[in-house]
Order: sequence, then C-alpha cells, then structure tokens
Amino acid sequence: MGGPGSGSWYRSGKKDKVEDLREIDVRRWHREGFFRARPRYVSWKWCRDGKQIAAIGVRTSHGGAELSYSCWRGGDKDDKRSVDYTVPITWTACNFGGERPWFVCPGVVNGYACHRRVAKLYLSGEYFLCRHCHGLTYETRQLGRKDSALRKCQKIRRRLGGSANMIEPFPPRPKGMHLKTYMRLWREHDKAEQQYTEIMLAGLKEMKSQLSTTGGDGEG
Repeated sequence: MGGPGSGSWYRSGKKDKVEDLREIDVRRWHREGFFRARPRYVSWKWCRDGKQIAAIGVRTSHGGAELSYSCWRGGDKDDKRSVDYTVPITWTACNFGGERPWFVCPGVVNGYACHRRVAKLYLSGEYFLCRHCHGLTYETRQLGRKDSALRKCQKIRRRLGGSANMIEPFPPRPKGMHLKTYMRLWREHDKAEQQYTEIMLAGLKEMKSQLSTTGGDGEG
C-alpha cells in the first residue's frame, strides 16, 4: 500500500536546502497547545513581510496531526490537487518530567516506509516529509563542501610548489616526483575543482532565480 511520497517522482537530482522550504515544527505546535486531549482545528500560516503567502488546515490531537491543503504538482498551475493525510505523533518522557512530541515521518520512498521520529517536516513536492525522505541538505553543509574542495585544491597546488591562486595554471611536475604521483594529485585536484565549480554555479543560478522572482532588477 502506498503512502505520502510513494515512488520518487517528486525528487530531483539537485538537493534542496531545508532553509528554502516551508516547514512544520512539532515543538512549536506543542508550545501553542495543539496536542491536547480534545482535537483542535487550526489554520497554520506562513507570512513574509507581514503578508500571508501560504496556509494549511491542521486537525490535531494527542496522537496525530491531520494535514489538509492544496498544491500544484510539479509546479504546474493547471494541475492543482487537494492533499489530505495524517502524520502520527509519538511522545517521549523528558528528563525533568513531562513529555515531548515527535512527528513520525509518513514518507514511503521506493517502497520503504520511513517512520523516523523527527521534530520537523518539510514541504517539497506534495508532502511534508523528513529531510531524509526529501534528500535535503543544509546551506551550511553546502558551504562546508565548497570550502573543503577549495582547500584541497590549494593544498595540492602548494605541495607541487605552485601558488594557491586558482586563477594561475596548475603547477608542473616538481623535479624528483614520480609521474604516477603527479598524475594522482592532478586527478584529485581536478575532481575537487569540479566540485567547487558546481557548487559555485548552483549558488549563482539560485541567486539569479531569486532576483528574477523578487524583481531584483526593478527600481529600489
């Protein structure tokens, strides 16, 4: 039997970042009193610059949260559909008394049910699922990968007696270094340089997209 996220049509090759997606946080909902014994129905909203940009209907109880909202499949404005499903809630004891809730991820990816216990779920495609099911990454992790790739390139360049400046040509083989060693270092440098370039280009593409969406070329 299928479930939210059954199959993998909604997953792209590029990893989205959690910072770019709408999220629901079970801890915040708990502080707002959503999970009392008596079910509650609320409209959860997202706002930007004081204006509402999205909302979902939520019916909550101690054991689960029923989500109800509309979305556009694949971003196609002509393919609007209503989505309704329940996210189970589980509870664990706190060290100093009381309980804290967790979402139980309802995702089913490639035929396998997730059931991870998480504090946050993210909307990518049609469903709110955990970051593992959506294949999400963090912006800080992307920046870390970029910096790591750059440092590796510079380290290899200095080892070969060259400059760490990436604009300058790759250093020639030092006297006394085996050709096999030199070629291995060249391949490692090439791989790291490709990774660094890909992350840089992805960042520039995202920035261009954001400027286009927000009218960045308009008058200030």
